[in-house]
Amino acid sequence: MDKLATIDYKELARYLQKRKQTTAAAVVTKAAPPKIIERIAPATTSALWKLSAENLAALEQFIAHLTLKAYSNSTIRTYRNELLQLLKLLDQKPVSKLTPNDIKRYMLYAMEKEGISENTAHSRLNALKFYFEQVLGREKFFWEIPRAKRPKKLPKVISEEKIIKGLMAVDNLKHKTLLLLAYSAGLRVSEVTSLKITDINSDRMQLSINNAKGKKDRIVTLSKSILPLLREYYTAYKPKIWLFEGQHAEEHYSARSAQTIFKDAYKKLQLPAQCSFHSLRHSFATHLLENGTDITYIQKLLGHNDIKTTLIYTQVSNRDIGKIESPLDKIFRKNGL
Repeated sequence: MDKLATIDYKELARYLQKRKQTTAAAVVTKAAPPKIIERIAPATTSALWKLSAENLAALEQFIAHLTLKAYSNSTIRTYRNELLQLLKLLDQKPVSKLTPNDIKRYMLYAMEKEGISENTAHSRLNALKFYFEQVLGREKFFWEIPRAKRPKKLPKVISEEKIIKGLMAVDNLKHKTLLLLAYSAGLRVSEVTSLKITDINSDRMQLSINNAKGKKDRIVTLSKSILPLLREYYTAYKPKIWLFEGQHAEEHYSARSAQTIFKDAYKKLQLPAQCSFHSLRHSFATHLLENGTDITYIQKLLGHNDIKTTLIYTQVSNRDIGKIESPLDKIFRKNGL
């Protein structure tokens, strides 16, 4: 009697197992509250479907915990993306089962193989620390894990001449007003784009900065020079709620768009590549210091908790450094060279 052929069901079993995992992941995501979905979705959908159901649930729990603790949307996005980098490598291994030694090996891999920077390493560790200690309640989980030493970089400052040259060359009234207002008050990009009309107090010549970094409010000076421009802008654009509206009136201007108009305004002035919209804030603080403003007032205007943060501008200011004569200049001067 001829031997009967046998059927190999291994591939079919693997396919059904994979389909089962994907379906489970979809169920977890579908069951998540709408706001959680909004915060998970931008993290690249393709990466999410590669997660096990358990790790996808861990990501959802992580985001929910950040939301309940009232972290800002930008922090939630950053932490979500950092945790996701680890989850993508774990395959079926539950993230909750990792040990401090596992995290050490992972961070070594991220720094040596992925080549992440010291700042990214700090951000990733902060996200993982939050998950294991805040979400899972494992106290002192990160005590044995060393942190990379951060480089101490000085702020990039633009000269007063180039500040004005760049800003006054902007033809678009809305763009010019936004950039000049940001420099005149030392505002972060997120602060100037989220200003409301009601935040301007022309009677007291003040701007109210609400819910800024660290969920802090502060009052800053409204420049006398920019008030006529603000009035011209208001007459031309007639904004309703947000001072600088986005494509839709109910949305404020995006930070990314503001950064783009900064680059367009200054690309002809050959500034260092590291200069960004935030350089307007750095320049504001440095120019105040060089003009004789007390450092404690600058601290309040910038909204810094610690004076040490503000003192960094003394390292780039020409107020004192500019008075120091180089030994080479002294030699040349003495010898009439």
